[in-house]
Amino acid sequence: MNLLAFDTSTDSMSIAVQCGVNAGVLHQHTAAGGAQTSAHLIPQIQRLMALAQLRFEDLDAIVFGAGPGSFTGLRTACAVAQGLAFGAAVPVLPVDTLLTVAEEARWRCGDAQTFAVTALLDARMDELYTADFDFASGVWTRRSNDRLIKPDQLDWNGTHVLAGNVFAGYGTRLPQQAAQTVALPTATALLRLAPALLAAGAGVVAENALPSYIRDKVAQTTRERIASKALAGLAP
Repeated sequence: MNLLAFDTSTDSMSIAVQCGVNAGVLHQHTAAGGAQTSAHLIPQIQRLMALAQLRFEDLDAIVFGAGPGSFTGLRTACAVAQGLAFGAAVPVLPVDTLLTVAEEARWRCGDAQTFAVTALLDARMDELYTADFDFASGVWTRRSNDRLIKPDQLDWNGTHVLAGNVFAGYGTRLPQQAAQTVALPTATALLRLAPALLAAGAGVVAENALPSYIRDKVAQTTRERIASKALAGLAP
């Protein structure tokens, strides 16, 4: 399959292009995201497409990290995916970023053939996005819906690997006996997930592609920030 994939749901921007003629060769780019994303995402996509010698019309789908994650990052990724797909008349595949974290963690753990994982992404404001997944017989199964929790509210069942980008900030508030794997939602993980999701009918027309925010509130008020610092023992 010819696929373009990108994720900008975190502070990292990840892009990859797979050419069906030689799926073993991927063209990929990873760089700082955040405020840099809107300026660099499209030029880097164009560069990778040129390296792969593909036109957008040649793509079987455009795959993007749909969330949860950074509000601005999700809007940017969705808008770019919609615009490119609409112009090229190709389908869009929105993929859950927590599932993408789970797949990246599985790959980092030696391409494990059986894997139980709790995916965790930093939601800021002293909260985490999380969901539980199992992998067996080449298929991912979701054990819980995406949810928003405080780090201390994580319900760990004793078997799942914890994977994500939360350990530097919240590691002491997570189960200390759990195995931990640092993992981000990467474009290459999106490419590994895409064939099965497309075969299952998860692709949509451009106008039906939507981000998944989980949380509508994206910033704390001044009073909330002061209260949060007071709880943490910090000066306002």
